[in-house]
Amino acid sequence: AQVLEFPAAITWAPDLDQARGALAVALVDVAEAAIESGLTMSMPDPKVSDPEMDIEEPIYLHLRASTAVREVPAGVVS
Repeated sequence: AQVLEFPAAITWAPDLDQARGALAVALVDVAEAAIESGLTMSMPDPKVSDPEMDIEEPIYLHLRASTAVREVPAGVVS
């Protein structure tokens, strides 16, 4: 399974339901890595298609930002 707009989000599973779940995790990982690296994320193009795909279906990515989360790097005293 893969997301056309996020070619790095690719995975495999023995059935479609497990592939969907694994792909959701991979998509969030790729999106978070892109954001942390300062890359911009473009809007998806609903006309994008791949004739090699057996199944095509929409996937919705939801990311949240919060000021309530605080991550302190190791070795830093706060």
